[in-house]
Amino acid sequence: MGLFSFFSKDKKEVLDKGLEKTKTSVFSKIARAVAGKSQVDDEVLDNLEEVLITSDVGVETTLKIIKRIQERVARDKYMGTSELNAILRQEISALLVENNPDDDTEPFSIPAGRKPYVVLVVGVNGVGKTTTIGKLAYQLQEWGRRVDVPVIRQEMGSDPASVAYDTLSSAVANDVDVVLIDTAGRLHNKVGLMNELTKIRNVMNKVVEGAPDDVLLVLDGSTGQNAFEQARQFTLATHVTQLAITKLDGTAKGGVVIGISDQFKVPVKYVGLGEGIDNLQVFNKTEFVDSLFKMD
Repeated sequence: MGLFSFFSKDKKEVLDKGLEKTKTSVFSKIARAVAGKSQVDDEVLDNLEEVLITSDVGVETTLKIIKRIQERVARDKYMGTSELNAILRQEISALLVENNPDDDTEPFSIPAGRKPYVVLVVGVNGVGKTTTIGKLAYQLQEWGRRVDVPVIRQEMGSDPASVAYDTLSSAVANDVDVVLIDTAGRLHNKVGLMNELTKIRNVMNKVVEGAPDDVLLVLDGSTGQNAFEQARQFTLATHVTQLAITKLDGTAKGGVVIGISDQFKVPVKYVGLGEGIDNLQVFNKTEFVDSLFKMD
């Protein structure tokens, strides 16, 4: 039985509902892009380019997608606009798979003999780090009280590296399987705070060699291009291994997931689709793109 078998709702239902705003926006824009056209031509492609960019897919990724569709049009001279949604699904899915071929749909893939498995969660204030950890393991102070899960904490103003040290020391002493470490919001344009992340990593490695096993960067999907900039700065500052993109239910620009997944070559591991405990999903590229572009 998986670590997160407590998810009760149908995954597809949650995904569809969470992406509803983006899907509605994208379909209405595509409808305008092909209005009065029966064939996919240069004008339709120009309009489609604008649709993708305004959905926060990003310029670089959008140009890749348009190029792939142009190649399809060149092979099939009579491609109709009615086929556009299906073609978008196919080409975007293919692009994402090429960039990140591993489609790991398990919450954690823990190597045999690795204990504790340590995940450091980073990101700026307000993106949903704490909520994401709460959803993953009920392991914040309030959740800990509710389900009797131990949480290591110190007083406000304590040195973050010392908290990480105490947490891992406790985990080793108590034979814990998985440790999730929340960090205070790191402002991506503050060098000193980024240096603190390096200090935290170094301290963790002294307690558990090789820790952290993963660095999970949490991004707020509703912030659009700001999320791209945060991803850029964090991936430069520390070795980010996974991404979680939250608050997708609150934006009409969920295309940010496609662009970030493509441009940073760091796997999107989780997507947040609502406030509920079961509204966090392991990211599946094909299911995500199908849900976004497939007509009901």
